[in-house]
Amino acid sequence: MLRRSLWAALVIGAAGPAWAQDLPDQSRPLLGAAIRDVLIETPSLLAPLREPIPLTAADLYGDESARDLNLLKRFAPRLFAPDLPGFGPKGATAALAFFTQVDCADCASAEAELRALSDRLGLRINTFDMANDTALATELGLDMAPSYVLPDMLLRGAMPAIVLEKYLTP
Repeated sequence: MLRRSLWAALVIGAAGPAWAQDLPDQSRPLLGAAIRDVLIETPSLLAPLREPIPLTAADLYGDESARDLNLLKRFAPRLFAPDLPGFGPKGATAALAFFTQVDCADCASAEAELRALSDRLGLRINTFDMANDTALATELGLDMAPSYVLPDMLLRGAMPAIVLEKYLTP
């Protein structure tokens, strides 16, 4: 019995599961029985499978996110001041800074959607031309138009109004 158990352990460990798939149908029950015997005789082999695996979320973008948040905090007065050019209620603190450029194919439609959203939700939107505000756009890492800057995130590229609404409403 021990000899058969050792054989099964060696076969499983050395050949791997791919080899077991190539077994003739008549050999599979024998291999299955040998594996079962090994597991019954050596329950410690299964111990690692019984321990709970700690589920921790991988924070792949933690450093970038922290950098963006620090950047947004530092530039907030230049992005969200109520007296900057834009649209929506005058005198209100802007909910979003919208970066466009003249030769941008998506900017006009993105602005039209954003204006409708601003009217419906009563939000102030500050506008920036990436050609005139190159230094600010560069410091924020905005390399495409349109781009949207919220107090807690940067969005690069055209976004559907429904996505922006989710970000702009609590």
